[in-house]
Amino acid sequence: MGKDKLIGEVTPEQIAEWKKKHGPGKRFVIDGHVAYLRYPTRVEVSYANSIASKDPIKSNEQFLKTIWLGGSDEIKTNNQFFFAITPFLKDMLTTKEVEVEDF
Repeated sequence: MGKDKLIGEVTPEQIAEWKKKHGPGKRFVIDGHVAYLRYPTRVEVSYANSIASKDPIKSNEQFLKTIWLGGSDEIKTNNQFFFAITPFLKDMLTTKEVEVEDF
């Protein structure tokens, strides 16, 4: 997208404020629209998982709504954008690198 402003883009000051309040997060860009998400708590993940077996779409909608910091609301309301971001919501569960070794 180059230097064009993304729809829903926020200032560096806003990002700094979110980082101070919530810790680091992630930024997602879809067709010129941007979403800023924070990492969820265990309780939030548990709740989303509890409704996933009954209604996976509703679970993803709730999860996205819960961890949403800001950005283009069209990512939440436009079906194509919503389904584009859905597979990446699992990325919000990983915050640290893990080394795995046999012993």
